[in-house]
Amino acid sequence: MKSFNFILSLIAICISSFSLSGQLDNKITVIDFVQILNDNQEEADYYYKNNWKWLREKAIEKGYIHSYQVLETSPTDDQPFHLMLITTYKDQAQYEKGEDHFQKLIEQKGSLAFIK
Repeated sequence: MKSFNFILSLIAICISSFSLSGQLDNKITVIDFVQILNDNQEEADYYYKNNWKWLREKAIEKGYIHSYQVLETSPTDDQPFHLMLITTYKDQAQYEKGEDHFQKLIEQKGSLAFIK
């Protein structure tokens, strides 16, 4: 009987620790949906690789964001976007400073890169 109570206690502790960890996550995720027009896939790929992605890599290095991700999608009539650009901030404070931080990084980069 003691081992049964021990197992129940262990299960209760595990369940409570899982629910606590979910409640302590303060991350904020922003998703931008991009529709590529006029078959400009090459131009879009170049822009997001050399600007958007570059800025997020620098933002991670400086602790401005938690993470980022680019997802390619297949557009439909109901959802005509080709890309999902995902930026995750560790908390509200980091999110609120996001625009200022990205502006500093853009100034550091000098100019945005476009296909010539």
